[in-house]
Amino acid sequence: MATVLIIDDDRALREGLAEALSDLGHDPRLAASGREGLAALDGDVDVVLLDLRMPGGMDGIEVLRRIRASAGCPHVVVLTAFASAANTIEAMRLGAFDHLSKPIGRAELKALLERLPQRVPALAAPEDDAGDGLIGSSEPMRSVQKAIGLAADSDASVLIRGETGTGKELVARALHIHGKRKDGPFVAVNCAAIPADLLESELFGHVRGSFTGATADRSGAFRDAASGTLFLDEIGDMPLPMQAKILRALQEQVITPVGGKPARTNARIIAATHRDLARLAATGDFREDLYYRLDVVQIALPPLRDRVADIVPLARHFLARAGASNSRHKQLSEAAIDKLQRHPWPGNVRELRNAIERACIMTRGDVIGAEDIDTSANPAAAAVPAPDDGDLPAAVAQLEKQMIERALAACAGNRTEAARRLNINRQLLYTKMQRYGLAEASEKLTDRVGKDDA
Repeated sequence: MATVLIIDDDRALREGLAEALSDLGHDPRLAASGREGLAALDGDVDVVLLDLRMPGGMDGIEVLRRIRASAGCPHVVVLTAFASAANTIEAMRLGAFDHLSKPIGRAELKALLERLPQRVPALAAPEDDAGDGLIGSSEPMRSVQKAIGLAADSDASVLIRGETGTGKELVARALHIHGKRKDGPFVAVNCAAIPADLLESELFGHVRGSFTGATADRSGAFRDAASGTLFLDEIGDMPLPMQAKILRALQEQVITPVGGKPARTNARIIAATHRDLARLAATGDFREDLYYRLDVVQIALPPLRDRVADIVPLARHFLARAGASNSRHKQLSEAAIDKLQRHPWPGNVRELRNAIERACIMTRGDVIGAEDIDTSANPAAAAVPAPDDGDLPAAVAQLEKQMIERALAACAGNRTEAARRLNINRQLLYTKMQRYGLAEASEKLTDRVGKDDA
């Protein structure tokens, strides 16, 4: 049984709704004006049926605003005989559960009350201590966090690898924040988002008049980063001619602005990519010398599907952020948690964040259920697409290679642990690694980790 407060200046409508509610087994309360309704509101009221147009200097929108301003407030359903786009949008913006047109029949009233989410006590703001955003205590994320700690104070270049949406920039920022350069600037440049003809000016700067449109001097990202950190995101998409200039800047710590004179640079370089740079270098699509210059320290970010234990902490972090923006904190039901953990998240952490933010916006209740989690927004399949020619053995080999690469990255090159994760013996794993050209890369990763541990 629910306690329903009816706020409406139409006596006949109030009494009609009250009779219908009583017949349905609910407890109605009546108020003839907005002020009377606010005075009758207490902690026992579960639902408010609110008329939009009322006399007395306080219309339904103002009553709705005041009700929703209090913590633990009841659900409010706005009823109006004069529905318009403007008042519908405003009512929903202010937090109404629904906006219905009069008259409302008994069957519609029953259906409305049945779909109202259960009220829960006002939720306190959840603690969110993720200072740098690197959330997760799973073994793969622990390995990433340890690698950041080992590399933070170094001046060596770092190459961050990971699928789109895994949080590569967060790792770059953590390397900067926790390192000795934290007091210097952090400058991020997305190499894939800048046209090739503007990338040189963006990175190295230019002098006034050096080309059409250069109306003032520009320092460029290398000099802006100064003694701090320069993050080159999606460096795998950088054009080959530009790669040669980046290589010189890294080797000699000298950059030349367009139309200007050489200048020294002391920025630490952190690069990131979702591409396999080793394979691109082998095919000539990426400069091999630049690849080895960037790949001094490599940090491989695991996809979200390989760190299931981190899904719920991440989701709660995004819930806390969403609640902080509107002072209404929500929680996940057990069914919602189960759905989150079962989804493969092809879009990784970015997809999870979007799903949680979408649920917070579109869910009126304080508890987010499984039906509120929309995982259809990213239709990309987690599995590797089959080759165009429909060659099944080739598709299986492609999937097998990617699974081995992910397992090795998650285990920092430890073949015994990778074999255990893949549920195959170590010798079979090594045979497959040789077949797919992964053995050398794994030995390199293992040697690097061994030196860091030493």
